[in-house]
Amino acid sequence: MIYLDTSYLVKIYGDESGADEVLAWLEGKNELVCAAHGRLELFAAFKRHQREGRLPGSRLTTLIKQVVQDESSQMLHWLPLSPGLIATACDKITGLPPTIFIRAGDALHLACAKDAGLKEIYSHDRHLLAAAPHFGLKGLDVISAS
Repeated sequence: MIYLDTSYLVKIYGDESGADEVLAWLEGKNELVCAAHGRLELFAAFKRHQREGRLPGSRLTTLIKQVVQDESSQMLHWLPLSPGLIATACDKITGLPPTIFIRAGDALHLACAKDAGLKEIYSHDRHLLAAAPHFGLKGLDVISAS
């Protein structure tokens, strides 16, 4: 399993800067996973791009169909969020040093990846990457590495 946070999914589906690097790195890999709330974050990002004039309505429909197709083909899996997982994320946030900036969604991504038994999480979000070690994960960005 390869955990991609929403920042990577938005790049891949939205053809944003860095998408080529992520797609090249993903070549031949399968079983991509993300926390279930990542689906909502992804669709919200699509709508934001539409509102900002960067995504025409016809392209929005195409992107949504592509996500649904990737879900149906089992290329992309959404990992469930349970009350226990949310409690774990809350506990982790409580124990973070005050210098670590973390958003609720990022804490859910990190707790979900750890709960799934993963050792790594892939993201282009500097705050999530900085917090990853505090959740027992290695945060990696193939965009910055290239």
